[in-house]
Formats: sequence, structure tokens, C-alpha cells
Amino acid sequence: MSDGGEYGRAHDPAGPGGTDPAYGRDPGRLTTRTRLPGSEGSGGRPPTRPGRSLITIVAVVVLLIAAIAFANRGGGKEDGKGGGGSAEEGRNGGAQAQPTAPTGQKPVKPGTDTPASGFAHTEQGAQSAAANYAVALVSADILKAAKRDELVQRVFVPGKVSEMRRKMDKAYSAKFLGDLGLDKDGEPKKGTKYVSRTAPMGTKVRDYSDGSAKLDVWCTGVFGNAGKKSTNPVTSDWFTLSLELNWAGGDWKVQSYAQKEGPAPVNGDNRASGADEIADAVDEYGGFTYAR
Repeated sequence: MSDGGEYGRAHDPAGPGGTDPAYGRDPGRLTTRTRLPGSEGSGGRPPTRPGRSLITIVAVVVLLIAAIAFANRGGGKEDGKGGGGSAEEGRNGGAQAQPTAPTGQKPVKPGTDTPASGFAHTEQGAQSAAANYAVALVSADILKAAKRDELVQRVFVPGKVSEMRRKMDKAYSAKFLGDLGLDKDGEPKKGTKYVSRTAPMGTKVRDYSDGSAKLDVWCTGVFGNAGKKSTNPVTSDWFTLSLELNWAGGDWKVQSYAQKEGPAPVNGDNRASGADEIADAVDEYGGFTYAR
């Protein structure tokens, strides 16, 4: 974008030390004439350069137009709860997803806990909690009896901990784990590595109040057993986790959850990686703490 410097820089044939054909020499003597702003000269006189005041006014107008266009593009006022602006009508007439916007509030308390904790008592805090709990509930650790108890304790509301332990112990039976290529403790067989990693693609708030929130988390992930002799190779998956959260003990906790398939895009034509490459990637690339 030009800075406006080109305005007023046109070459003036009658500049300092120059000779103007309209103000030539009179035979026999040298006549000097003074040009007054706005005075009319002969047809050979070059146009007067625009003044600085005019250039300044034009620049201000251009900047104002640009500022107005940028403000209109931003999409409205922030609602102070969940993101970057007022909801707009989507393709099907519903509210369009709001983009992430900075609020100045940290999404979680600093620390190395997994899953994260200390979420803000706001709609954005509930979304952050839902995204992180979705990762924990579909992780490889949830299949390991030794780690499952700790995860259930951290994720669920106190009144649901015992119930969820019983349900998960029953669901993750020795037969179920064996079909995944794991032993009764959820550990992979020698020479293999079990992979179950989830990446939230976005969150949607279905209902929110001061003490509870219902949300959906759209996820993709990879799961399976990485090993040359594995009968359960690592594949990708798309699913949606629906969670109901309650504010309990100074944090958002899971009251209940359910999972359904999709929405899933058309599969790409990526080359499938070997078992060793997948296993190495799991070891080399750490997970994230997710925040709205």
C-alpha cells in the first residue's frame, strides 16, 4: 500500500532553477514574475502540485474507510461468554459456530496434570473442560486398570465416581481387551504398542447455566495396535462426544457422557505408515492441553 508519498512529487519543469516557457525572457531584459496560488497562466503552464492539506484530507478519508470496513468484517460485539462475536445465521438457518477469541482469562490453572483441571467458571471454561475430558475418556490410559481409577476420580463428579468405575470395569473386560490385542490389565503384548489418541476439532454448547453445561465435542483420532503381527492395526476415526458437566468442588466435572459416530469427511489418499513409524510418532509427539 502506498504511503501517499507519490502525491506532490510530479516533475515541475519550472522548479528551482528551471525555466518556464510561459514566463520567458523579454528581448533585451530579464523579467521576473511571481506565481500566485490559483492564478491562471498561459496554456503552456504545468499544473500546480496538490497542496499538503489536500493530501492529508485524502489520507484521513482513506484510513477512515479502511477502519469501517475492518470493523464490519469483525462481525459484531463480543458477548463476554464464549468467543469472538455475535452468532450469525449458518447455511441451514442455525447459529454459526463462534471462533475462538482472546478474553485475557487463562483457560486452566498452570500445571502438568493430565487431564487438566482448574477450569474457569464460565461458558468458555466449560468448553475447555469438555475438550480435555473427551481426550481423557478415549485415551489408552482409560483401558489400563491401574490408571483408570485415577482418571475416573479426576474427571467425574464425586457422586458418579463409584458408578463409573463399575461400568468401565465391566465394559473393559478381559475379552474386550483381548480383542484389541491387550492383556487383562490393558497392556499391549510384547512387540506392539497400543495407540488411542484423540484430537478435538471443536466444541458446541447445547445448554449452559451457572451450575451445569451440556456440550458436544467433535473429535478425530487414531486407535489400534501398532505392531508387525498386529491383527488390530492403527486406523483413524471421527466421532462426537456428548457430555453433561456440573460445577462441583470448584471445577467442571462430568456427570454423564455418550459417543456417536461422525461427522466424518471423505477419506484422503495418504500413504499408510508402517507400524514402527506410528509407534515412534506416539512416543515422539506429546499431546496438548485444549482450551476454547
